[in-house]
Amino acid sequence: MDNTTLWTYSLIAGAVVIVIVALLLILIIQAARRIDYHANEIWEAGKKIAGNTVSIWMLQTTNVVAGDILKTAQSIAGVASDINQKLDTLGQALAKGR
Repeated sequence: MDNTTLWTYSLIAGAVVIVIVALLLILIIQAARRIDYHANEIWEAGKKIAGNTVSIWMLQTTNVVAGDILKTAQSIAGVASDINQKLDTLGQALAKGR
């Protein structure tokens, strides 16, 4: 084998290696883009889920406040009932005194 033939085979082998490396690099870039796309989709879905569920943690506080409001309303209703009974009694006493 002379130098020219050896040189030609070396160039062909180098070209084949470069083509294979280029193809692998293209495949890696495509895979990275797909991963980036799906990661972005997951991120967007996560943001929507977070937006839809952000107020759930506040329900415990809401329940406590609603319970306090109920107790106060029941107390007011009891006092109003007592006032109503006293006014009825006073009205009956005043009506008898006429």
